[in-house]
Amino acid sequence: MDADLYDEFGNYIGPELESDEESEEEDGNRDDDLNGYGDADDDEEEQMDQDDEPRQQIVLHEDKKYYPTAEEVYGPDVETLVQEEDTQPLTDPIIKPVLKKKFSHAEQELPLTNYNIEYLADLMDNPELIRNVALAGHLHSGKTAFLDCLFEQTHPELEAKEGKELRYTDLLFTEQERGLSIKSTPVSLVLPDTKGKSYLLNIFDTPGHVNFSDEVTAAYRLCDAVMIFIDASEGVMLNTERLLKHAVQENLAITICINKIDRLILELKLPPTDAYYKLKHVIDEVNGLLSVFSEGADDLVISPLLGNVCFASSSYHFCFTLLSFAKLYVDSFGGNIDPQDFAQRLWGDMYFSSKTRKFTRKAPLSTSQRSFVEFILEPMYKIFGQVVGDVDTTLPQALDELGIHLTKKEMQMNIRPLLSLVCKRFFGDFAGFVDVCVQHIPSPKDVAARMVEHNYTGPLDSDIVDAMNNCDPDGVLMVHTTKQYPSQDATAFHVFGRVMSGTLYAGQQVRILGENYTMEDEEDSRVGIVGRLWIAEARYNIEVNRVPAGNWVLIEGVDQPIVKTATITEVQGSEEAYIFRPLKFNTCSTIKIAVEPHNPSELPKMLDGLRKVNKSYPLLTTKVEESGEHVILGTGELYLDCIMHDLRRMYSEIDIKVADPVIAFCETVVETSSLKCFAETPNKKNKVTMIAEPLEKGLAEDIENEKVLISWNKKKLGEFFQTKYDWDLLAARSIWAFGPENTGPNILVDDTLPSEVDKSLLNTVKDSIIQGFQWATREGPLCDEPIRNVKFKILDAVIAGEPIHRGGGQIIPTARRVAYSAFLMATPRLMEPYFFVEVQAPADCVSSVYTVLARRRGHVTQDAPVPGSPLYTIKAFIPAIDSFGFETDLRTHTQGQAFCLSVFHHWQIVPGDPLDKSIVIRPLEPQPATHLAREFMIKTRRRKGLSEDVSINKFFDDPMLLELARQDVMFNYPM
Repeated sequence: MDADLYDEFGNYIGPELESDEESEEEDGNRDDDLNGYGDADDDEEEQMDQDDEPRQQIVLHEDKKYYPTAEEVYGPDVETLVQEEDTQPLTDPIIKPVLKKKFSHAEQELPLTNYNIEYLADLMDNPELIRNVALAGHLHSGKTAFLDCLFEQTHPELEAKEGKELRYTDLLFTEQERGLSIKSTPVSLVLPDTKGKSYLLNIFDTPGHVNFSDEVTAAYRLCDAVMIFIDASEGVMLNTERLLKHAVQENLAITICINKIDRLILELKLPPTDAYYKLKHVIDEVNGLLSVFSEGADDLVISPLLGNVCFASSSYHFCFTLLSFAKLYVDSFGGNIDPQDFAQRLWGDMYFSSKTRKFTRKAPLSTSQRSFVEFILEPMYKIFGQVVGDVDTTLPQALDELGIHLTKKEMQMNIRPLLSLVCKRFFGDFAGFVDVCVQHIPSPKDVAARMVEHNYTGPLDSDIVDAMNNCDPDGVLMVHTTKQYPSQDATAFHVFGRVMSGTLYAGQQVRILGENYTMEDEEDSRVGIVGRLWIAEARYNIEVNRVPAGNWVLIEGVDQPIVKTATITEVQGSEEAYIFRPLKFNTCSTIKIAVEPHNPSELPKMLDGLRKVNKSYPLLTTKVEESGEHVILGTGELYLDCIMHDLRRMYSEIDIKVADPVIAFCETVVETSSLKCFAETPNKKNKVTMIAEPLEKGLAEDIENEKVLISWNKKKLGEFFQTKYDWDLLAARSIWAFGPENTGPNILVDDTLPSEVDKSLLNTVKDSIIQGFQWATREGPLCDEPIRNVKFKILDAVIAGEPIHRGGGQIIPTARRVAYSAFLMATPRLMEPYFFVEVQAPADCVSSVYTVLARRRGHVTQDAPVPGSPLYTIKAFIPAIDSFGFETDLRTHTQGQAFCLSVFHHWQIVPGDPLDKSIVIRPLEPQPATHLAREFMIKTRRRKGLSEDVSINKFFDDPMLLELARQDVMFNYPM
């Protein structure tokens, strides 16, 4: 609409319009130009024109018309916007194509398979035949490839192309590109054991990289047991130890799979006897770790004789236990041998005498081999040797003797696929793995009581708990969810959880309880309607209409209120329901990056993306600093790299700027406060006196690991502190709070005496003082970072008698202020996170590893050769702030021969005094070690938009400042 042809009231003032005949003629021409498209709906258009005649045309003269203004068409209340030019850029098409976003390999439809889905659904109703297990292990120990073998067994059409890995459970394109798992992926498979009985195995494939250990934690929570994968060549590695410890803490049954035993033969070329010693060494190492982590509990022992160890090679498609190998012999040679008895003689110092045809514990000859070597390893070596060495000459004859028949085409395969095929035919199905799961992993029904006791926050004597303990499909519905998976276009999430009791139906109305829900504060609860339900099968899902207790389920439509974990229950009859504990991780987020959109107007898109990415990663935390910057905290560089990929590509689809990574600090004290610090409330009616001092060594970790809980009764709490940390009885029974939160590494103690302080009055403001203490420990005075390892003692308190004078508004800020002043008087220091680094490198690269570590304030704690391999393992500590680019640096210095993994280990005090004003920080110059604390503090304060230095004026009242001046302790503190 041309603006020059209309006046300000919208009336037409332009030249005379052409007559109707002319315009009709022009319309006809236009139709012709459109290649006949104009005629398509002529009848319809005429009808519309007649209907809309009075509105569309206003007659000025007999043969003149014009098109009306927006006000005339839509009424006077409509705002009209007249634009001089087209605002749509020429680069944008008028009709945009519909973009189909796809970030994963999920293929919603079912595969063409003989896989019996009805049978799987029937097994779900029988908890005794279900096993829930997580596959966990160090990076590249073969977990995903192992699951591929199980999928190929149940889905024959999925057989991997020659020489190409399937990686069926790596759904995301990024996982396939990087060649490592990023997310935990659940699958449910029906598999037979050695006797041919079928079981429903719910299996979680978890990432092996230490940065993604939060995914393992989320998987552990829904499982009853874990199978730890260990690379036969590498042995027990950094993450193997951590996963074992975490499994013991989570009360899971533990089984072991020694994978990649083909490497002992093909790579290390160990003789069979040495291979036996190598396998035995791995098992002994695991047992040693288990006895340390379980503090001497005897029932946690793994051994091939007990049947909780299986041996496998994911690359060559075989898995066996002593029993399944013994059964191979019995099936081949018949006789009245009991496979169980035979299996018991296939490990340890057992020898077979060919003369007497008996097993003995003493070697009959000096050249005799152990039974494991003679009956298991040597036949395996011979098969490998035949395929690798004599394909054309003796292999056909050997295969005939073994009863393995290959076609001519199969015989012409390359060595690797041929070896894989021969092993698959020789060993058969993965029945040995199923045996281990069935015999050493409890069913959901057997483990329910232990699981509820460990994870449920409510009292254990309610009807709801009884239903969960019995895994009752008719009880009150209780579902525990720990993971969320994005839909294919990443617009919504499907929630993954385990039905603990009751039965979940599609379309059911449920109550969703978040992590902050309590009986007193019901704010974090929503009512929602369940959409579709699925059984997860990695790249496809099986839709079901109900899921009974004991099973895993993927739920649509309830993701909106859930952030990390949730408890889903019925709307009616679940008033007594409590939530399940939030996840307890075995590491913490110490590396942070600040993000902002390139285009400031796209901030809402970025915030939406941050919300979604927060749902997707269990340990990720996002927060907004006071300066307004949006901060993401993660466990390491790879973790943050994956987060930024998801944020940019999947969830917000905008350009995002990222600041250089920094780390989270903590604040602490190293001495007791040099004087008693007091603060008065603004109304001068109350006064609190406090001092601060360091906590005993190890106490902060005990609180964080929940070895001691503030919710214990005073007697039990007192006993713990008396016996373990030599506290006196009065102090131990006067602990008011841990902070921040209930598992924070600081303690507030009431050290006042009834003779000096009115305890009843003090108890009326206890909650307010605790809140002030929690606030103070959440963000300390040095640079707004959490306080750690500090004990705050209340020494004296004057509290107003009238309730109106001692409200929270008066007491809480005062308690915070006095905590800060006590802290600043107790020689404050900064703490930084330290990473534990494990490097594997050949012997000639060890010196280069030392060089790289020394440059970054790192120090080596151990270097030792890996038994039975040419590699060395170097263990070291490195400050997290100096760890950026460490891996790249290391690879550069060792020509890519060294491989390292680092994970958060402990907090350590930064050298130097952060409040020493004599230190001058010169820009772009490395600081000497003694200046680091000052540099870190000042740069962190600048980044957060705080004033350059800590001003104690802020926290001290005038009377307190006079006291400081009198005692002459102000020489070092900025005013």
